[in-house]
Amino acid sequence: MKGTLQLVVICCTLLALLCSSQPSFPAQEKDPNFWRDWAQKTLNNALRLQTLNQNRAKNIIMFLGDGMGIPTVTAARILKGQLSGQSGEETVLEMEKFPFVALSKTYNTDAQVADSAGTATAFLCGVKANAGTVGVSANAIRSQCNTTRGNEVTSILKWAKDAGKSVGIVTTTRINHATPSAAYAHSVDRDWYSDNEMPAEALQAGCKDIARQLFENIPNIDVMMGGGRKYMFPKNTSDVEYPTVEKHNGTRNDGRNLVQEWINKNKNSKGHYVWNRSQLLSLNPINVNYLLGLFEPSDLMYDLERNNESEPSLTEMVDVAIRILRKNPNGFFLLVEGGRIDHGHHGGLAQLALHDAVAMDRAIGRADLLTSVYDTLTVVTADHSHVFSFGGYTFRGNNIFGLAPEVSDVDHKPFTAIAYGNGPGYKLVDGERENISNVNYGDIHYQPQAAVPLSSETHGGEDVPVFAKGPLAHLMHGVHEQNYIAHVMAYTACIGINKAHCEQGSSVFDDATRSACSIVVVAALAVVQFLC
Repeated sequence: MKGTLQLVVICCTLLALLCSSQPSFPAQEKDPNFWRDWAQKTLNNALRLQTLNQNRAKNIIMFLGDGMGIPTVTAARILKGQLSGQSGEETVLEMEKFPFVALSKTYNTDAQVADSAGTATAFLCGVKANAGTVGVSANAIRSQCNTTRGNEVTSILKWAKDAGKSVGIVTTTRINHATPSAAYAHSVDRDWYSDNEMPAEALQAGCKDIARQLFENIPNIDVMMGGGRKYMFPKNTSDVEYPTVEKHNGTRNDGRNLVQEWINKNKNSKGHYVWNRSQLLSLNPINVNYLLGLFEPSDLMYDLERNNESEPSLTEMVDVAIRILRKNPNGFFLLVEGGRIDHGHHGGLAQLALHDAVAMDRAIGRADLLTSVYDTLTVVTADHSHVFSFGGYTFRGNNIFGLAPEVSDVDHKPFTAIAYGNGPGYKLVDGERENISNVNYGDIHYQPQAAVPLSSETHGGEDVPVFAKGPLAHLMHGVHEQNYIAHVMAYTACIGINKAHCEQGSSVFDDATRSACSIVVVAALAVVQFLC
């Protein structure tokens, strides 16, 4: 009897699914001319790219989607479209409008599947490094303080600052988390957020915590926004926003109030400290030279769960940052991290991860409106991927968080289109795979099923995309080592070690070099046409 009831439930579920998920697409797509015309428009736009933008980059903006592998990009594209009432597949993300795309190899020097610290060191400092270390070369060994000295490597943020540009960091994680910390810190352990998290021997040997390095290593970072308040205040200091929540209290054992020190230092230099959305949006960027915004004790909230009253969106932070930084006639460098994409995937929380990816894409669109492609190089990439996928022969327009139109060959139970290779979504009920007909798989905290049980889903090892537009964006092409990215960005702006090509004019190439480049591009296009 029990088996019969289960069969009835499964059949009803499949019937409802099939009735609601039949292929649905615009009528014009049945006309071959629709596709031919679309392709011709795309082809004409591509042909215009033969006139390459060879200006010097006055500004550089780097968007880093933490954990944003290609499956995440594709799923975010569909989600973006579905949020606006479309089927989703034909939607175009802001990053996908960029004319040049490359692939980045993400391995660390000691790891086939990378972590965010070693990868951040690669794409910001131009040097591949060991997993778990930031701002140090591969000679440095994780957690061994005595391997730090002499192995420090500097980042493009410092190169830009040394060249007279304004610099900024915006992140949805702790501002002393792995990705942003590689821009300013030299630490053999990414988890040394404050001195409270460091071993006594490391402190005795003279190593500094990452929060302290934020304020000491590169004087006057112009804009710093993210989370991580608690690491800046003395131990047991109550948080300004959550005064009764003990876990949000200050953590520092050295008794220093790094925020107050920053305020004192910058009070006569138009420096402003803010900790909530209303304070941020009330600022007039014209009257702000330095900005420190710490909006949570730890990481910022996921975009789906964000309190719109108290916490700014990534788009709002990027908007304010650019308006402050662009006042510098020498230009700026801005690092923007959509960091909680990664956290969502680790928790097997696909909805939270993908909504954060869409939120970062909105910020990319806002940056586009505030800058010019003629003098601003914008790069969008990821540090690594995740073991996240979606499939199951779903119909056109199928809810990206919905079911596949078939059932398992073995247990005859339905499954979601999204799945993880491992993680907390692995569930057994009475020794069998969970029947998701009986659960609310549309809940934002639902964890799609995973193949291997783990408390935290892991990173993926495949290459990640690099999207680029602006001056010399065509240098982002093909498949490259991840550390190449930092060198391209520096080259376009004539900062760092590559300056021999720089001229007084706006173009960084002479006529001979430009002609040679044109020949190479034409030859490359011919090869592509032949192969395809």
